[in-house]
Amino acid sequence: MTTVGVPKEIKTREYRVGMTPAGVRQLVARGHKVLVEKSAGEGSGLPDAQYVAAGATIVPTAADAWGAEMVVKVKEPLPTEYGYFRKDLTLYTYLHLAAERELTKELAKKGVAGVAYETIEPADGSLPLPRPVSEVAGRMAIQQGAKYLEKPQMGRGILLGGIPGVEPATVAVIGGGVVGTNARTSPCSTFAASRWTTSRTSSAPRSRRCTRTRRRSRSRSRRPIW
Repeated sequence: MTTVGVPKEIKTREYRVGMTPAGVRQLVARGHKVLVEKSAGEGSGLPDAQYVAAGATIVPTAADAWGAEMVVKVKEPLPTEYGYFRKDLTLYTYLHLAAERELTKELAKKGVAGVAYETIEPADGSLPLPRPVSEVAGRMAIQQGAKYLEKPQMGRGILLGGIPGVEPATVAVIGGGVVGTNARTSPCSTFAASRWTTSRTSSAPRSRRCTRTRRRSRSRSRRPIW
């Protein structure tokens, strides 16, 4: 049996949680014990009661969750969490060590077995764990761009989709990877004109799928609304 800890994320404006109740249920069913810090899932709309129902034990402090053999997080540990590092700890999270020299040094110094989600590769060499984050980023990109075009945000006052008598805005999506593809197919970009500049590493099949989706969306948008 392994004890797994799920501490609450403390990074500014980070509302996600390292494990959902469904994940807890899977581990508990296999004989493991899961310690979830109090209110760790509230930012994601997952109250403690759901974790308890899934079989988790709610612990009052971050130290209790970090005391587990394995800790599952979302974001890289902050300096205030370095004190929890120890030699027998296995840490699963997005580490982004290329930009975190001090974190890298602390992990090595304490002998933590860190597993960075962004480096996990199956046999086909893909990176499946960063993909959902990139999909969200792509969908949000157009939404955020539209927001900052608003006058209250010091923008130019442009409505992406336009209105009768006013042409829609033109959106340029640079790149055809996961982020670019999802930006192109975002509901916010359905009624906007678009230019898609692809990079050399873009996926041609993905680009074609995206173009077909875009054409279907624009075709639907021309139907009269009575």
